[in-house]
Amino acid sequence: MIYKFKSQFAFFALLISAFISSAQDKSSNDLASGLIVKTSTLDFNTTYEKTKTNIEANPNLKIILELDHSKNAASVDLDLRPTRIILFGNPKIGTVLMKDNQSVSIDLPQKIIVFESESGEVKIAYNDPYYLKSRHELKDHKVLEKVSQVLDKMTEVD
Repeated sequence: MIYKFKSQFAFFALLISAFISSAQDKSSNDLASGLIVKTSTLDFNTTYEKTKTNIEANPNLKIILELDHSKNAASVDLDLRPTRIILFGNPKIGTVLMKDNQSVSIDLPQKIIVFESESGEVKIAYNDPYYLKSRHELKDHKVLEKVSQVLDKMTEVD
């Protein structure tokens, strides 16, 4: 049972590594990839904590989960550069989008990933709301523009 969990976790860690590698090569706003990736001038921990503080400062948002992939990798004797995800949301916003097309729920709640690239740069990445519009054939909601603005503001940590 433990071996099965370790092998499943190793597979998941490899998927995350592939995501990070592909994200490193993307421009800061590559609609084709669906990600917006920013480079922070701050160290990893400061970037993560400032991002988390920005989310917590918004009374309309609730942090649902924090996930430390590098810590999880270490628990099964694997190495992974610092990689943490914050899942957060606002049911009033998410529900509007899910009522339009429930498939968008696969991408909700919203996620922000902070990771250290192979070159040592600290990156912040999140799903582009306009990519979600395209991916899930959502109507032209004004809420997507607001979500885009909020995500941009929350990931400005320098």
